[in-house]
Amino acid sequence: MPARQVKQLIRAIDTSDGAGVKLRRSLGQSAGARLDPLLMLDEFYSDEPADYLAGFPSHPHRGFETVTYILDGHMLHEDHLGNKGDLKSGGVQWMRAGRGIIHSEMPQQNQGRMRGFQLWINLPATEKMQAPWYRDLPADQIPHYPTPHGGEIKLIAGELTLANKLLSGALTQHEGKTLSTAPIYADLRLAAGETLQLATPAHHNAVIYVYEGEATIGSKLVPEAHAAVLGEGDTLELSARQGAVQALFIAGRPINEPIVQYGPFVMNSSEEIEQTLQDYRDGRLALP
Repeated sequence: MPARQVKQLIRAIDTSDGAGVKLRRSLGQSAGARLDPLLMLDEFYSDEPADYLAGFPSHPHRGFETVTYILDGHMLHEDHLGNKGDLKSGGVQWMRAGRGIIHSEMPQQNQGRMRGFQLWINLPATEKMQAPWYRDLPADQIPHYPTPHGGEIKLIAGELTLANKLLSGALTQHEGKTLSTAPIYADLRLAAGETLQLATPAHHNAVIYVYEGEATIGSKLVPEAHAAVLGEGDTLELSARQGAVQALFIAGRPINEPIVQYGPFVMNSSEEIEQTLQDYRDGRLALP
């Protein structure tokens, strides 16, 4: 198959969420800006405490997974089941909301930089009502792989092939079971002038989000704070022609099911959303 090319560029837009945390949203800014099974990608980034201190107070989820990756800062996750997780610089939390979670994500700093990403990944209908689970991955548990020309790949989940070598992420399975969307989540760091060639699963949908610098994919320039939705192919060629580049590569096996979203709830039909809202009102959303 050919190398993947850019099908669509999505410029991240400024918005806010939670109790007023300022962020930039690329995937998920509209229903047409999703990429099955990827629902939403937010970047939060500020040195100004007023932009993030209010955090994300207690709120519900059902029907999908969230992946929170912190580049700089410290946040505390707590949920209605009594789970707690410290997210510090370089760490990741992978959370399957399943049938229901009520949780909060609150900054544990009152100054300095807070920077990171939150990704939402859809679940197939057969898994939307499963029990929730978590995996906290501190920075020292996430493998780093050097690239041939001075860059680095931090592989959070899934598998990629670089120079005929299979790279394995920190999270490829959970409790012995393969994740149904077979997600790949990598933080790519390219040195100035470097071109990185990766083999990727041909039948995954994939996106590149450039968060530092400008990258080139084929003949297409991908500016900073843009998501590049990639076309079909089984390889990716990413170049840092104008200086060093930092970008996320995220991919997943498409589910090909209807999506009905109402805020923090993602189901397959309007009837299921109505039931979810009723469950939340009646206190049944997140029962064990």
